[in-house]
Amino acid sequence: MDDEHMQIGEVAARTELSLRTIRHYEEVGLVIPSARSQGGFRLYTETDVARLMVIRRMKPLGFTLDEMRDLLDITDRLDTAPSAVSTEREALLERMGVYEQAAARKIEDLRIQLTRAEDFATTLRTRLRNAPGEDTAARPAAHA
Repeated sequence: MDDEHMQIGEVAARTELSLRTIRHYEEVGLVIPSARSQGGFRLYTETDVARLMVIRRMKPLGFTLDEMRDLLDITDRLDTAPSAVSTEREALLERMGVYEQAAARKIEDLRIQLTRAEDFATTLRTRLRNAPGEDTAARPAAHA
């Protein structure tokens, strides 16, 4: 584990998460500060930052807090016991594979939604350009 500790403000800046969000993840047990300063401030390590980044990447894919907790448990167990019994290790890797497949499906769903959103924006731009009536030069430019 790293000896370098960061306060929550630096962690928030590095992860692009709010202080409130980081505190919430602590409250629900997803990430626990590695230490506390003499003044009681939360102190985090690079490992804690990496853990928060996993959470941050799972959130937009719609994973639940329980799913995040489960995946973090899997990665913790794989990291802390790399020479675990092969059957246990295989079971953990299989569970992780389920999350990888779920992430791939969710990403594909997001791609479809993005394509539809882009098509909608294109439709609106076309309608604006082709709208009958007033001078099109006086109309505000649509964003590309």
